[in-house]
Amino acid sequence: MIEIEKPEFEPKEISEDAKYGKFVVEPLERGFGNTLGNSLRRILLSSLPGAAVTSVQIDGVLHEFSTIEGVVEDVASIILNVKKLALKIYSDEEKVIEIDVKGDGQVTAADITHDSDVEILNPELFIATLAKNGHLRMRMYAKRGRGYTPADQNKREDLPIGVIPIDSIYTPVSRVNFQVENTRVGQSSDYDKLSLDVWTDGSISPREAISLGAKILTEHLNIFVDMTHEAQTYCTRAFKQIRR
Repeated sequence: MIEIEKPEFEPKEISEDAKYGKFVVEPLERGFGNTLGNSLRRILLSSLPGAAVTSVQIDGVLHEFSTIEGVVEDVASIILNVKKLALKIYSDEEKVIEIDVKGDGQVTAADITHDSDVEILNPELFIATLAKNGHLRMRMYAKRGRGYTPADQNKREDLPIGVIPIDSIYTPVSRVNFQVENTRVGQSSDYDKLSLDVWTDGSISPREAISLGAKILTEHLNIFVDMTHEAQTYCTRAFKQIRR
């Protein structure tokens, strides 16, 4: 029976705000560092669930190329800022969150009003600047989803007039880097050492993100494992050998 070296997963660095983590997996069979690194990176950036704003409605505005009296930024700039909003939604229903601010000064995500099913994770996010007599009243529609949805797919026939669909970035992972190096096991130095750097928006920790990404990958690979009894038997024996 061909033995498989048992790799170990070790956190190397976690930021104080728990939005960044560096992890190392070693030793891996030669070639598996790139295989796992590429697969996990793609899944983390495209397939994890999260929450995002899907459309906005601003009083006195019919389209994204408008300007608002008393507001420094145009509507397109405000929408770009709203896309950066990081939030958690503890419900499967669509949520409406609102901003209603008057007077001069900056408007931030801390000015958003919402119910108990919504949590704003970056209240410091800048949204707009109001002049002395400025007034910004905006409703944002948000929901849970996965990956990325372009604005045209957020269009619905039942949307009220003046509601502007926007691109929705649901994935809670903003960036993933990986590096593969050689590592030694006994007299052999051709094993892989995989280093993963993961940044999130705070709605999920980097460690949780990797775990969920690995679960998604495993569920897809099980399709192939279940194809033959021989493959199941081989995997069972191999991993029994690992545990010894």
